[in-house]
Amino acid sequence: GDTAGCTFCHTSSEERCSTCHQRHQFNPAVARRSEQCKTCHWGKDHRDWEAYDISIHGTVYQVNKWDPTQFDMSEKLADADYVGPTCQYCHLRGGHHNVQRLSTVYTSMGMSNADRGAPLWKEKRDTWVSVCDDCHSPRFARENLQAMDEACKDAGLKYTETFKVAENLMLDGMGEPMPKDLAPDWSGQH
Repeated sequence: GDTAGCTFCHTSSEERCSTCHQRHQFNPAVARRSEQCKTCHWGKDHRDWEAYDISIHGTVYQVNKWDPTQFDMSEKLADADYVGPTCQYCHLRGGHHNVQRLSTVYTSMGMSNADRGAPLWKEKRDTWVSVCDDCHSPRFARENLQAMDEACKDAGLKYTETFKVAENLMLDGMGEPMPKDLAPDWSGQH
């Protein structure tokens, strides 16, 4: 099941129109709705939909999505002027079909501890900021990018600390999280 699920989503979406456009109703207006992305980008391993849905952008979308004066899905993305961004508005900016181009996967934007701020990533990071600039000030976007950098740095430090604790437990002979002589198993037996 996992393999079939992964393969379904992780083949090239540019080669499979039905990833975003419904197979039996090839309607661009349907493909412009954020729910189309939810098909793959939700759940325990891809929390993108949940993050968007509870964000201010997602809330604006959910409240106004059926009002054609706020979200006219019949307009091409290049011409759209929504009251708030859909997934497609930012990630398929201008109507192109390369979703990866405006990805926010932080390590692909040079946000890991090893390469954060490297010149190699400057263009990608500047492009990301320019998408936010469509609606927000450049300062707002840069400050949010910096906050994400710091969050990644903090998470990296916590990740390293956690593995150090686990390593020390292994060295102390406490590698088994629930030794049989210290605690009962799920049935209450020792």
